[in-house]
Amino acid sequence: MIVRTLKDCKNSERAINGGTWESVRMLLKNDNMGFSFHITTIFANTETPIWYQNHLESVYCMSGRGEVETVADGKIYPIEPGTLYILDKNDNHLLRATEDMEMACVFNPPLNGKEIHDENGVYALDGEALAD
Repeated sequence: MIVRTLKDCKNSERAINGGTWESVRMLLKNDNMGFSFHITTIFANTETPIWYQNHLESVYCMSGRGEVETVADGKIYPIEPGTLYILDKNDNHLLRATEDMEMACVFNPPLNGKEIHDENGVYALDGEALAD
């Protein structure tokens, strides 16, 4: 059994700041579960371009408000507490927060923990490019 607290993970190398977001990576590839689990805060009044070409992601909003826009068709979906959005087609998207949004995120394949978005909003597969 694995037991971790959000507080402990926030005060460790599992907390990664990406400028417009902070991701606390509570479950990672080396935990051998086949997925990773993160609590991510998207900071208010920001826009983050994201395109997970190598990962599928499900995102559940626990608090805050904003929107997600799919780049391919320009559709905008509001995000509020209780909203789940699923990037099942490696969707290129823009994530905008009008308030700090606290999100629970699941990635498949799992992240190793050091990934940050590249210039296209992509995470490299299996940490091919790691943060410093």
